[in-house]
Amino acid sequence: MFPLLLLLFIGMPIIEILVLIQVGQVIGGINTVLLLIVTAVIGASLVRSQGLQSWQRAQQKMAMGELPSIELASGILLFVAGLMFVTPGFVTDLFALVIVLPPVRVSLAKKMMQRMQVQMVHGQAFGFHQRQRPSQQDRQRGDGDVFEGEYVDPERDRLRRDDDDAKK
Repeated sequence: MFPLLLLLFIGMPIIEILVLIQVGQVIGGINTVLLLIVTAVIGASLVRSQGLQSWQRAQQKMAMGELPSIELASGILLFVAGLMFVTPGFVTDLFALVIVLPPVRVSLAKKMMQRMQVQMVHGQAFGFHQRQRPSQQDRQRGDGDVFEGEYVDPERDRLRRDDDDAKK
């Protein structure tokens, strides 16, 4: 994983710079900057509209009592696409455009959810181990770490008495 991230953080800027130089030589420096601004604005508006549609679908699923997992993963992907659109460069804009396409985004969202479900089944989520909750049988036996009882805060009672005295 680390070599892939290292390659991504070193390789992508180099590729973006090379592409920007090539495009700048063909259409000129000012036109290249203007084109970058236009792609960022168009991309941000595209992500916004797709994000609103995804949000509406998530609300519909929640209203029906279903978990909007694909829609939430789709929202995360749209956020990443939005970041890629506002990052200067044509290669990141191309990747962001691919992510914004609904069939590709839904497919990636499904794969994300499958991967997250596999990690949850194995007891890990985002690198943390899940703590097992005591079962009902453990609670009945007294082997769990659930304690039942009542607690009265004497300070709260004193404050209540003071308030009552002040009202009189």
